[in-house]
Amino acid sequence: MSNAIRVSEDLYYIGVSDPDLRTFDIIMKTANGTTYNSYLLKTEDGVIILDTVKEEFQDEFFQKIESLCSYDEIKYIIMHHLEPDHSGALAELTCRAVDAKVFISPMAQPMLKSIAKSDTIKFETVWTNKELKLGSKTLKFLSTPNLHWPETMSSYLVENKVLFSGDVFGSHYYDSRLFDDLVGDFDYAFKYYYDHIMRAFKSHVVKALNIYETLDIDIICNLHGPIIRKNPKKYIELYKKWSHVQERIHGKKIVSIFYVTSYKNTKNMAHSIYDGLQGSENIIANIYDLTALDEQNMIAILEESTGVIIGSPTINGDVPKVVWELLSCMMVLEKLGKIGGCFGSYGWSGEAIEMINSRLKALKFRVPLTPIKIKLIPTKTELYECYSFGVEFGEIVNGKMVEINL
Repeated sequence: MSNAIRVSEDLYYIGVSDPDLRTFDIIMKTANGTTYNSYLLKTEDGVIILDTVKEEFQDEFFQKIESLCSYDEIKYIIMHHLEPDHSGALAELTCRAVDAKVFISPMAQPMLKSIAKSDTIKFETVWTNKELKLGSKTLKFLSTPNLHWPETMSSYLVENKVLFSGDVFGSHYYDSRLFDDLVGDFDYAFKYYYDHIMRAFKSHVVKALNIYETLDIDIICNLHGPIIRKNPKKYIELYKKWSHVQERIHGKKIVSIFYVTSYKNTKNMAHSIYDGLQGSENIIANIYDLTALDEQNMIAILEESTGVIIGSPTINGDVPKVVWELLSCMMVLEKLGKIGGCFGSYGWSGEAIEMINSRLKALKFRVPLTPIKIKLIPTKTELYECYSFGVEFGEIVNGKMVEINL
């Protein structure tokens, strides 16, 4: 077991390391492993625990607590995020520190009861402007939801100028030296973490940054990876830069048409839709053959697009793999306000179009137009229907109201 590590006056790191982890949450590669960060704050009147660790590492976590205090000294437990890698030791901690009260965000109440497996756990909900004073220390609570779960929050230790940011500003990067000024260059891991965890919640990141920028921050105590103490402003500025979404070029909105085609029929439909969009004011229309794009390009294009139109044939009663890959890219992006549509040519059954349409709706796209589904080679009349689809889609992107069948 490694020892508890002093972070600043009266504040200690009691987290644990998982250096051999190579995949996190199924989707993230962790070549350098990760950490589950937790903190202990000592005051004259008692102890505060800030977050716990993954259940399988709880023995080390408790040993570190015991090296610093007795369980009856623990007055409060602050849970910034209740995902299992941070709440795994909470149930056992509340059994050991029987008098401790748990502080959570209002959204965390049902989750807390499920995690604690008890209806008798003592807890209080907190939000921005609520404070906890214990001894000479003051914790200010900050409402920062949806980063990256609905119940997330942050807090600020006034006297130490420490921000407890939850998963924000984290990285899956294990280094026993712990602090950003002592470890090697982990910028790539910091960006990779943002892209896969926070990128889908950019509007909420911006709101949190607006709160953080009102604070005088010397140290950022996050929940994964190196603690940031050398230059917190650098990492705040990076988040600000990455969270700025350019959905307009020269004041115009972007509509992107993606297609895949077997015999150029879906391609011809795509170009007719593109022609229809060309006449729309304040819109830049772009068209892409999906077979020529890699995932990073897909993500970048999707992110900047207000409108997304997808064209596909049906192959063996299904959507081609490359189209599913495009749709799966949306998992790491914010979908709020995006408008979707789909079309395609088919030979026999044509299921792909409805599958894409359903998936767009499930992803919370606004899908205002009925998909265009054409058997084999589109006629001139059918291509004009595609053109008209593009015209109307452009009008909707520009604000035209239409009825949507839900």
